[in-house]
Amino acid sequence: MKTLRKLLYGEVLRAIGFVVLGFLSLFFFFDFVDEVKAVGQYAGAGYSLVRALLYVLLLIPGHLYELMPIAVLIGTIYVMARLAQSSEYTILRTSGLDPWRALKMLLTLGLAFVMLTFALGDYASPAADRAAQLLKARYTQDISVGQTGAWLKEKHPQGSYAVNVGQLAADGNLRKVRIFEFDNRGFLASMTQANSASIQDDDSWLLFEANRTEFATQPGAAGQIERATQPSLRWPNSISAEMVSAALLKPERMNTVDLFQYIQHLHANAQTAQRYEIEFWRKVFYPLSCLVMVVLALPFAYLHFRSGGITSYVFGGVMAGISFFLLNNVFGYMGNLRNWEPWLAAALPGLIYSMLSLTAFSWLVLRR
Repeated sequence: MKTLRKLLYGEVLRAIGFVVLGFLSLFFFFDFVDEVKAVGQYAGAGYSLVRALLYVLLLIPGHLYELMPIAVLIGTIYVMARLAQSSEYTILRTSGLDPWRALKMLLTLGLAFVMLTFALGDYASPAADRAAQLLKARYTQDISVGQTGAWLKEKHPQGSYAVNVGQLAADGNLRKVRIFEFDNRGFLASMTQANSASIQDDDSWLLFEANRTEFATQPGAAGQIERATQPSLRWPNSISAEMVSAALLKPERMNTVDLFQYIQHLHANAQTAQRYEIEFWRKVFYPLSCLVMVVLALPFAYLHFRSGGITSYVFGGVMAGISFFLLNNVFGYMGNLRNWEPWLAAALPGLIYSMLSLTAFSWLVLRR
């Protein structure tokens, strides 16, 4: 069995590596062509071809995370179909490789890809994407969301805060910060504006060039307004840098722990977290799709290719992988729009393809 495992794993790993290299080369080419335009636009600010190349390289972990289940499916299908076409798999079957043992071997290999995909999505991809965005922002412009920036909410014993961050600078500082304080009755108690702010180690914010306006909300003191300007002002709160990044950047650029903490923050402040909950469960279920893909690829080893070529079956595998990727995105958007259960919206594509793979396995492998 060690020889069979070495043969099968070696063939599958080489095929998956070739598929990954091909897809990443295409993404690298298209991303670099898009960045050439930015080089021409921001050349005066120091955004050169070398920096554009570094930016594109930092996008590779994110592409690899998205492509891993598709690459596992295409590579495994190609190996299984090629072994069946050359009758090598028939020889392996006569040597003692029954369907359940083959399934166990492929699931073991798929589990390794599950851990690799999880590491890419939880560590490598968020760090690389964030570094890429900050690198580009250093020479082009600050990271911002729309015309109004990002809005966050923070509760305190006397009321609540509504925080608006206009931009995220390349050095990690915040730009165009506005803080609106409301009392327990919902009246505006104060407004603070700062050109920039930095988040300290204790999650407090240090506001620079802060203009603070306080409004009297007590009965009989209406109309009283106090204004003050300070070079720096410390604002204690529990809004961390990861929470601000989540509001300004895409949620898929966060790791699982930070995303969970941000969801808890939204719930604690009575804010909707549907989009972030779906993304959280997608990060949980998406690596497990590698197991589904290897099960879906195994029946191709039991097909007969004498009447047809291997190309059509590999093409079918490519289309199945692309359809899984599209279905995964579609169910995410539908779940957000229709207010589905987040775990169900994230798990449905994997469940559908699990049923397809188990049906194909039971029909082609066990019954035939």
